[in-house]
Amino acid sequence: MSIENIPEIYLKNKKGSPDLFVYDFKMTSEIVKIKVNLGMNMFSFLQVGKKQVHFAGISVGVNKEQSLLLKKGNWLWTELLDNEAIYNCKLLFFSEKKLQDFLENHTLNQGIRNDEKPFFIIKNDDYILSYLNSLSTISQAPTIFMENLLSIKFEELMLYLLQKYGKPFESYLYSLIVGETSTFKKIVESKVHSNLKLEEIAFLCNISLSTFKRRFSSEYNMAPGKWLLEKRLQKAKEILEQGELKPSDIYLDFGYNNLSNFSIAFKNKFGCNPSQLSRKAY
Repeated sequence: MSIENIPEIYLKNKKGSPDLFVYDFKMTSEIVKIKVNLGMNMFSFLQVGKKQVHFAGISVGVNKEQSLLLKKGNWLWTELLDNEAIYNCKLLFFSEKKLQDFLENHTLNQGIRNDEKPFFIIKNDDYILSYLNSLSTISQAPTIFMENLLSIKFEELMLYLLQKYGKPFESYLYSLIVGETSTFKKIVESKVHSNLKLEEIAFLCNISLSTFKRRFSSEYNMAPGKWLLEKRLQKAKEILEQGELKPSDIYLDFGYNNLSNFSIAFKNKFGCNPSQLSRKAY
């Protein structure tokens, strides 16, 4: 799985890295789980389709009713079409300098910080929809005017969101500047019950797969594959014992490509087929 460097791949015809940059992303075929090296903080205004993003310690999914403000870093994301067979997302990138200038001019509580989430969910209300239309109009202006207009529009957007979401949004903005990188164990343990592969978890840790395996063995005194297998099968067992789901409902969630492989691993671990366990729960 290759790594997409964003926004660099959208800046091929531009000199340097601008402080503000808008890009209209459209597609007609689904992109499932790509590695993204996001080099700038970014608004992702989803207009048509669905999007899911795996971060170091958490995941989030949104549809066209919501948009995301995303912190720069290494993330995994999936972009899906909707019933219209199209995906449309307007991306607004901004530099740390632009963010710092805004915070200095419009906020007072510089001690606020919130490092827990690398994203902030925004509701696509009437203002946001109107704002996106105005960005489309700006993109048609001559370059010398577009840069100045975009700077004004960025400040307008930030003021609106600050007024609407208050302290939580202000706190999130400060975390984009002073946020700390999640620890290795926090990332690993947040993905125990996901269906992510070792390579994908290593990517979220921002290290190579070989380095990830060495670091894991040092931290847990066990190979990562064996450790994750045991943790995920134990969780699967707990879910099946509740009697609400069948093995066919959950095997994909725990990293297995087919029900047969899941059943074999489960029986090797617990001495019985998962289907037998789920039947006992009824």
